[in-house]
Amino acid sequence: MLSMTAARGVMQRAGRSALARGAGATRALSHSDFETKRHPVPGDSEGVQKMIEEQVKENKVMLYMKGTPAMPQCGFSQQVVRILHATGVEFSSVNVLEDMSIREGIKQYSEWPTIPQLYVDGEFVGGCDIVTQSFQSGELEETLKSAGALK
Repeated sequence: MLSMTAARGVMQRAGRSALARGAGATRALSHSDFETKRHPVPGDSEGVQKMIEEQVKENKVMLYMKGTPAMPQCGFSQQVVRILHATGVEFSSVNVLEDMSIREGIKQYSEWPTIPQLYVDGEFVGGCDIVTQSFQSGELEETLKSAGALK
């Protein structure tokens, strides 16, 4: 068994060698099946709007957020993710921080200035405050059930 000091030294050396190999080295350690699947973002505003509309209509519950459900990058997005997890509903999400055209495009699509934005059955539900209020009142659960997203 390694002592804590020896174990720390092994971890530090492993970390340095991983850094020395560069970012591409860590990607090679994972199979491509586990990488995030990204669709190309259209170059024009009209194309972005069409893509957003398809995402909203093809997914029963769709969340546009900053970060990912596993690693939200803002407290408001984290709050909505926690609420969705509390309901037990399955949902899809888009990290708006990955592409400025999606970040701005979703605001135009909904005519709502803030992110996160939740859509259920193709309809805009709201941002963090509205989702929180509707969760607390039981309205969100009713919306999810009537959309067939929750049993």
